[in-house]
Amino acid sequence: MGDTKVKKTYAEINAKIKAGEVVVVTAEEMVEIVQKHGPVEAARKVDVVTTGTFAPMCSSGAFINFGHTRPGIKASRVWLNNVPAYAGLAAVDCYIGATECGEDDPLNRVFPGEFNYGGGHVIQDLVAGKSVHLKATAYGTQCYPSNQAEKMVTLQDIPWAVLCNPRNGYQNYNCAVNFGKKMIYTYMGALKPNAGNANYCSAGQLSPLMNDPLYRTIGLGTRIFLGGGIGYVVWQGSQHNPSVERTEGGVPMRPAGTLMVLGDLKQMTPRWLVGVSIQGYGTSLSVGLGVPVPILDEQMAAYTGVSDQEIVTQIIDYGEDYPKGKARSLGQVTYAELRSGEITLAGSGIPEKFRGQKIHTVPLSSMVRAREIAETLKQWIRHKRFVLGEPQTTLPSV
Repeated sequence: MGDTKVKKTYAEINAKIKAGEVVVVTAEEMVEIVQKHGPVEAARKVDVVTTGTFAPMCSSGAFINFGHTRPGIKASRVWLNNVPAYAGLAAVDCYIGATECGEDDPLNRVFPGEFNYGGGHVIQDLVAGKSVHLKATAYGTQCYPSNQAEKMVTLQDIPWAVLCNPRNGYQNYNCAVNFGKKMIYTYMGALKPNAGNANYCSAGQLSPLMNDPLYRTIGLGTRIFLGGGIGYVVWQGSQHNPSVERTEGGVPMRPAGTLMVLGDLKQMTPRWLVGVSIQGYGTSLSVGLGVPVPILDEQMAAYTGVSDQEIVTQIIDYGEDYPKGKARSLGQVTYAELRSGEITLAGSGIPEKFRGQKIHTVPLSSMVRAREIAETLKQWIRHKRFVLGEPQTTLPSV
């Protein structure tokens, strides 16, 4: 990246953390610091910037080892509170996905007005200390003769449980509208006909990957806040796509990078892992996630100084285009506009009859919780409870 006026290393920043001398601020605080002092001086003043996001993240789930039974079983099918878990792993290992619905809550009941219970709720119940009904069936082998096992379990009873989410922390996401004539129910929430509302899902200037847009400091081994405990980035997430149009500051203007993350489920809490029933769509899991960004130089200071006024996303029609596999942009808006509560539909792609129309915006991502995560991570670092994990390899970039 060429010569820089400020250079720091992970080792130097971690030494400051251990000595109680680190300067750590949240991403929102960093916006003001960069605006007031510029990136070079901000890089001299600040060592770490903390980020946060809390929103439904469908590509989430948990690997669970539920312990050997007597006689032993090689489970081929597993249910937790009647929610199917995938058992094609080993004798008593399974994976429960956040979007799997209970078998007494089948997909044909996923319609407006129904509450759906699924994998995300099972995970929340486990971290809340509740008892969960486990049932396993098998074809039986000579070394694992049992055909069925059934018991109540708690997270404390389970020998091993790991939250493992293939795609979290999306770097930017669509602004969803519905230009059709009927109400539709999507993973972006209920969308009223005739552009009756606009839904979005990002913490904007607080969002982790918005503060390191080219993934200079995030990769395999990055230590993070995950579900209320400490977790790690273990790979790029599924659908990671850095090759999208970006602003001059490197911020993507449409969905781009994603994170695959992992952490000990037994460290986590139900405040930061919340099962979700999305009206007319199904189930998911709201995940609390925060990433500390080390300020290695002035470029990282500039990245973390990005504001909602500088971050744009695309308006996508979920009534017609999205179901057909299209995600063409009909216009764009900033997160400052989205967070104001109302946007004006503008752009040549907006159908003429809706152009100039003002519509209410609805966030699926909680800014209140995102701020709390960033502040919690800040206090962990300030009080020597959390040091930075230097990535062994960073995420694929442009």
